[in-house]
Amino acid sequence: MPKYTKLLNFSKETIREIQRRDNRSCLFCRIGYHCEEFDPNKLDFIIHDIMHFIPKSKMGLGIPENGVEGCRYHHHMLDNGNKGRRSEMLKIMGNYLKSIYPGWNKSKLVYRKYED
Repeated sequence: MPKYTKLLNFSKETIREIQRRDNRSCLFCRIGYHCEEFDPNKLDFIIHDIMHFIPKSKMGLGIPENGVEGCRYHHHMLDNGNKGRRSEMLKIMGNYLKSIYPGWNKSKLVYRKYED
């Protein structure tokens, strides 16, 4: 396994930090984003993950500035993009992260072996 792989995953400490920051709630559920199917008893809404803004497949780092808490329902919606909502969801995520981290910049979220 390449050494950088660890840098792309959210550590347990980073996950806890993001959960505290996001009040252990889904960013998209909080704003009512396409929650037509919402059911508080459905596992897809109960189980939460940390969602990468820049995905690991694009070398997105596992840092707080690159993640938000989301329920499985919205995480699948983001990752699969099958409803054509990915770009809108990324805009919402980006605006949220910008509101928390002054100077937030997408280029700082990507692993680079050598700095430019």
